[in-house]
Amino acid sequence: MTGEPLRHQVLAALAQHRIATTNQLHQMLRPEGTRQLISRVVARLRVEGFVDFTVLPSASRSHPRAWHLTDQGGHLVRGLPVLRGRQPYTIASTAAASMKTPHTLTVVRTHLVFSAEARRRSHEHGPWDWTPEVSHSIGEGDRLVADAVMHYTLLEDTQRRKLRAFVEVDRTTMSSERLATKLIDYARLYHYDAQPAGHRRAPAAAGPGWLRWYPVFPRVLFVLTNASRTRLASRISDLQEMVAQHQLVAALSRTVPLGAAILEDLEEHGPASNVWAPLSGGSPRPWAAL
Repeated sequence: MTGEPLRHQVLAALAQHRIATTNQLHQMLRPEGTRQLISRVVARLRVEGFVDFTVLPSASRSHPRAWHLTDQGGHLVRGLPVLRGRQPYTIASTAAASMKTPHTLTVVRTHLVFSAEARRRSHEHGPWDWTPEVSHSIGEGDRLVADAVMHYTLLEDTQRRKLRAFVEVDRTTMSSERLATKLIDYARLYHYDAQPAGHRRAPAAAGPGWLRWYPVFPRVLFVLTNASRTRLASRISDLQEMVAQHQLVAALSRTVPLGAAILEDLEEHGPASNVWAPLSGGSPRPWAAL
């Protein structure tokens, strides 16, 4: 929606990504422009009642702000074409925002790593190619909620290669074992047949439920941060151990690329560098080569 006014882009970005700092909105929407331009837009939107902010903890005097839509802002963006079919995410209070902010901002950090890489390499990946908190049924009343689903198009010579990924962002706030069990949920989604009990599927429609949304099952990427390198390496090892030991996950890994990387490495070197550990084993490589 590059032709839309910047204020509409800011509102749509907050509806899509839920919470973002001024700097993140700058990197996302106007990386070639000035931060002050974004600051003026969000300040005006706050005066109008469409956005609000929570102040982030900081050792400096800058008091960075994390912005989110208000209910009024949510009503305003419902008509934007880029959000068609998606429910805008609003936050009713700064207290509610502060509870969600650390994880949500880390998910946005992860998106910005890929969008910066796309700009450097003339690939296609923008703010609307990253959808947070995508939920799918995996049977028995359970649901898998991915931190994000990413769409990314590589342009190689004259070829276009479309890639998709489920992205899990780990801030080391859950146990390593619980993180690893997310792989079981993805394996369940891969094998889940969503047909109601007793319903006979037509042969032409045979296939697992995920084919309703994806032509190819997305690769699964774990992005880890907020701990020492030793601890993060141990968590990656636990993910690899789950692939080796769990029959259903091992079957998934034979068809679907699975990888893990440290967020700070992605920010320093880019996701196209050899910073991704394949969860099925092997040497580090770019995410697209998993």
